[in-house]
Parts: sequence; C-alpha cells; structure tokens
Amino acid sequence: MISSKKLFALSIVALLAGCSKSASEPEARPQPLPPGHGVAQDTTPKEGPRLITAESYIRTYLTLFGGLSPMQAQLEARGADGSKLFDSWRDYLGTMGMPDYRFDTPRVSQTNTLMIATFERAGVALCDRALEHDRTVKPRLIYDFDMPAKLDAAGFEPRFDVVHRTFLNYPAKLAPTDRTNRFWKLYQDTATGHAKVTGSRFSPAEAGWAAVCYGLIRHPEFHLY
Repeated sequence: MISSKKLFALSIVALLAGCSKSASEPEARPQPLPPGHGVAQDTTPKEGPRLITAESYIRTYLTLFGGLSPMQAQLEARGADGSKLFDSWRDYLGTMGMPDYRFDTPRVSQTNTLMIATFERAGVALCDRALEHDRTVKPRLIYDFDMPAKLDAAGFEPRFDVVHRTFLNYPAKLAPTDRTNRFWKLYQDTATGHAKVTGSRFSPAEAGWAAVCYGLIRHPEFHLY
C-alpha cells in the first residue's frame, strides 16, 4: 500500500509535470477561414428609421444659426416679414413631438407626417434667413462661399461640399449615391426657373443655393437615425 507521504509526493510531481507541459505548448490562435468561405452576416433591418428627438433637432438648429438662444433664433427666423416663414417655438414644439404641459399633452413617441412637415418648415426658414445673412455679414453661417451668377459643374462641386459637410457631416464624394450631380441639376433647374421671376428677394444663383439647402435639410440622413 502506498503511504500518504508517497501519494502526496507523486501528486506534486504530476502537478509540476502538467504545469511545465502547459507552459511549453504554443498558444492556440484562431485561424482565418479558407478562401471562398465567407462569414454569414445578417444585414436585414431590424427596425425602421425614426426621427431624432426634438431636443436634438432644436440644438442642431440653434447651432447652425450661429449658436443663438431659442428666442434669438426665433427673431432671426421670423426676419423682417414676420411669420411668413416662421411663427414661434410655442407653435411648433407640440408638433415636433415635445410634451406640452399647458394642455397635459404627452411626448409623441411615433414619427408622423405633421412632425416631419414641422421640421421641414423650420429648416426652410433657416435656409432662407441664413442666405439673407450670409450675403451681407461675416462670418457666414451656412453658405461659406461666394455665389457667382454663372457657375459650372466644376465650380459647384467644392461649394456643394461645404454645405454637405455642414448638414450631413461628411464629404459629398463619400455619399452612397451620385449626390453631387443630382444636386447640381437641382441648382440648375431652380436658377433657370427663378430667372423668370420678378420681385424676388433672391437672385437666380441665390435661389439655386437655397434649393440645395432645402434638399439637404430635408435629407433622411439629417433627420433620421
């Protein structure tokens, strides 16, 4: 019969042998798959796009307006012609989805067409008022470039990249579609049509850039997540 001392000694030897063996073994590393064996990835959408929260939109709106307070931005958005473009935040906050404690109205949790239309109305006011500001005052807010009456595609591209970065935060050439050419056509069509308009506060070139701004501030990448 093996004594307890011998059994203990054999246990120590076995333990040391196991430790030395594991230390000498190479570390197992994952190996790449052979060529032609792709990894399956589920890219189907799990949930539909939704609007960003009203607070996030308003904060972005105020930042684009030069970091103004809500009341200062309201005055700028109304401009000299009053409520033709913008009424007041009080009229819009409810339709933007924020709660209205005056009437015990809860926050709107689902995106709806009235909400989108309100965001668009506020955005159009921003585009127009910023254009009126940027053509006379520096530093410019949105249109940080000159607006020549005659513009070709080569001159449009770097200017469009400026406003594209402002609203969508990345270069226009990285857009997933041929976005620059489509907005170039929008600019051309608007400027050509506006040349026939009399009594407008915008020149044809300015109207073209305002239309480009409308398109970007309505873009799903600006509103949705």
